[in-house]
Amino acid sequence: MTTVDRTVNTGWGRFAALMVLIAGLFSVLQGIVAVFAPDPYYVVANGSLFILDISGWGWWNMIIGVLAVLTAGGLFAGQTWARIIAVILAVLSAIGQLFLIPAQPWWSAILVAIDVLVIYAVTAHGGQVKEEVRS
Repeated sequence: MTTVDRTVNTGWGRFAALMVLIAGLFSVLQGIVAVFAPDPYYVVANGSLFILDISGWGWWNMIIGVLAVLTAGGLFAGQTWARIIAVILAVLSAIGQLFLIPAQPWWSAILVAIDVLVIYAVTAHGGQVKEEVRS
């Protein structure tokens, strides 16, 4: 592999790690907002009123976000375990965001899109950082 090819491949791997870091930081930020939000969320379905407290989902997002930030460090180091954990965390984050769409529709949609991008970046290009670490 030439130097140019190695640099391009390593760039994709670093992009994957950076996307995991950004997604993690966004999830932490969203979690903080949800935990300290003063208003409950109200849903009316089939004539019944449901009052939901989104602080539980806030804690969920903060935990997922902190784990994603820590996993990004492993991705930058080229660790295989970090690729597996990053995909699992992105899937869990996207599922969690689906529950928050009624409370924060635009922010949740953006984070679902970032989670999909994380899954693509890590699965398609995440192992390419390891090539540079070994060199």
